[in-house]
Order: sequence, then C-alpha cells, then structure tokens
Amino acid sequence: MVRGITRLAVTAGLSGALGACATAEVKPGSGFLSSYDGLEPRTDVVRASVLQRRDEVLTTSVDRVWLAPAEVFGVTDPILSEEERRAVLYEVDRQVCYELSERFEIAEQPGPQAGTVRVGVTHIRPNNQAGSAAAAVANFFIPGPIKVRAPGGTGGLGAEAELLAPDGRQAAAIVWRRDAMVVGTDKPSLSRIGDAHQLAEPLGDMVAEALAPSDRKARSIPDPDPCQRFGPRVRVAGFVAGFATGLYDPALSGGRETPRDEPKDGDQ
Repeated sequence: MVRGITRLAVTAGLSGALGACATAEVKPGSGFLSSYDGLEPRTDVVRASVLQRRDEVLTTSVDRVWLAPAEVFGVTDPILSEEERRAVLYEVDRQVCYELSERFEIAEQPGPQAGTVRVGVTHIRPNNQAGSAAAAVANFFIPGPIKVRAPGGTGGLGAEAELLAPDGRQAAAIVWRRDAMVVGTDKPSLSRIGDAHQLAEPLGDMVAEALAPSDRKARSIPDPDPCQRFGPRVRVAGFVAGFATGLYDPALSGGRETPRDEPKDGDQ
C-alpha cells in the first residue's frame, strides 16, 4: 500500500514536471521600474525566469540603502484579501532586507546619502489547498527533502526591483518570476498564499545578488540587526512544524507582522 502511494505520487509529480509546470518566461513592461532599458535574460538560473541589468560603477558607489516598503503592482487576478496581500508583502520585505543587509548598510529612513531599493510584487499565483493536503499525505511516505506536488496545484510569485542611486539614477534592476516546483523542495501549504510566501526567500536572494556590485563580498550581520523589526531571521517553529506535518505554514514561518512605519521607542 505504502509503495503504491509513493509510486503514484512520484509518477504524477514527474509527469507534471515534464509538462506545463515550468516557470513562465518573464517579460518587462509592468510599469513599476523607472526604466527597463538594458534588461537581459540570465541563462545561469534554472528554476526562475530572470531579466537583469547592473551598472557596476554606479552600484559600487552605493554602500547605504533605504528599503522602501514593497507593494503589489498590477495584480488584479486573482483577487486577494487585504490580509493575504499584507502577508506576502511583509515576507518580501523581510527576506529582501535580510539579504541586502549582507551587502549594504541599511538606512532607517530615506536620506541624501542613501540609495533606495524599490520592490514591486507583480505576480501572485495561489496554490491549490486541496492538492496541497493530498501532497502532504503522499510525501509522508517519501523520505528526504524532495517533495512531490499535485500537477496544476502549485503557486508562484513574481516581482520587479531596482536600486536607485542617491541622485535618482537607476543603478541596477531585476525582473523575476518563479513558480513552485511539482518535484522539488517547495513544501505544500494549506494556505493559498503558501507558495508565494515561501518563494519570497529565493526572491530576496536574487534581488540582493542583482542589485549589489558583483565583487562585493557578503558582510557579517550587523549588531544590532537592522532587520530585527521583521522578527528573527530563522523561525524554529516553522521548521519544526514543516518537518512534522510536511506543510508550510506562513504564520509560523514568517516574521513579526509590525507595520513598516511603526515609530521606534522614544520617537513618539
């Protein structure tokens, strides 16, 4: 019985993986970026679709950045609740801040000496909750980190981001999209934004890599952590729950949901 369930799950997953479940190719032009000139496709990325440009001289001149709050831009279908939008945006802010802090000094507010990083979420595809539940049951019998998802039931995330120099010139830009894999490490989720939420982590990696100078080495995490308002960098509760249930829970895996413009102690 166990072998039959496992074989069925793997067969279904591989069939979907070989079918129409690959990440769709991104195209520039949503209107979020200040410029789309010079964007070129990256051919060294396997699971995501990426367009990117970077002015090495200009990015090297930027060492301090302010992260503008991420926003949903141009997403009209499907209709998401305000709570779902906030959850995705907050996790995007969290992951992008963490990764940028290893390459730039993070400013608490805009300033004449700081560059600006803007991120717009331009695509959110909810995952199928029923399919995720079935996948969790099937994956219980499959050891290891590789998960098998129901074909057609995976979600996705797409975004555009840019680094503006202190004088307003665009120093670097990226257009990114990735859909959860039918066979891979993306966990199923009972939340319909589960895939978009967990894909914020690879988005943060790619945004920081694209916007930082290519020769800038990763820095140690500053103390105090400039991203601490988003909560801990590692959520042990989410890791434990995911290991026990095989499901991704945004509420346990995300950071602390505190408004970006919340005044600091003593500023009121």
